[in-house]
Parts: sequence; C-alpha cells; structure tokens
Amino acid sequence: QCVLTGFWVNDLGSNMTIAAVNAKGEFTGSYYTAVSDTTQKIQVSPLQGYQNLMSPESQPTFGFTVNWSFSDSITVFTGQCFVDKKGKEILKTMWLLRSRVDNIDNDWKATRVGTNVFKHPQPQK
Repeated sequence: QCVLTGFWVNDLGSNMTIAAVNAKGEFTGSYYTAVSDTTQKIQVSPLQGYQNLMSPESQPTFGFTVNWSFSDSITVFTGQCFVDKKGKEILKTMWLLRSRVDNIDNDWKATRVGTNVFKHPQPQK
C-alpha cells in the first residue's frame, strides 16, 4: 500500500507535507520549493488536492495544486504513488507551472512543464 500522507522530498530538494486524505479523497498540505526564478523570498505555500479512491488499497493516482505564496504563479501536479521493490513509497509526478504574463502576446512563454520524483527522507543516523 502507498499512502500520500506524510513528509516528502523531491529530486530538487523541495519538500512538502500532505495531511490526511479524507473520505472524499481530498487533502491539504504545504509545499516549500528549493527552486524559483523570482527575486522574491521563497515561502511555504499551501497545496490542495485529491486522491482517486477507486483503488485506495493499492498505488493510487492523485493531483494537487500549489498556490505560490511569494509569486503570481500556480502549479498543478498529477501523479501516482508507488511502492518500489524495496518497499519504499515513491511519488512519480508531472507538473505544469503557470506564470502570469503582462499580455496575451506573451502567453506562449507562460507555462512550463516538468517531472519530479518524491520520496520520504532517510532518517539521520
């Protein structure tokens, strides 16, 4: 079983905490990005999402939105929670980041796409 709830770190060093998933599949949390192209100070930002409940006992799909607290952009993530061969939980995600642009002529450069892999951090020894 793969459970979304908990603390996660991605391949770029960003981290997020996902609170409990309710009976409707809804969840909230917080996201702290390690990367940004803004000159503003990075701040913890809220996230809100859904887990698909069709097969909650296995490796569920999910999606969430991060509303960046320090910039005029927003990111949507979609992915699946997996358990690897060693029994470790992994979130494989794809994202779209939408930045505000000044006019419709600049719309072409407003959306970026990427992928991230999230894992639970290893305990310090």
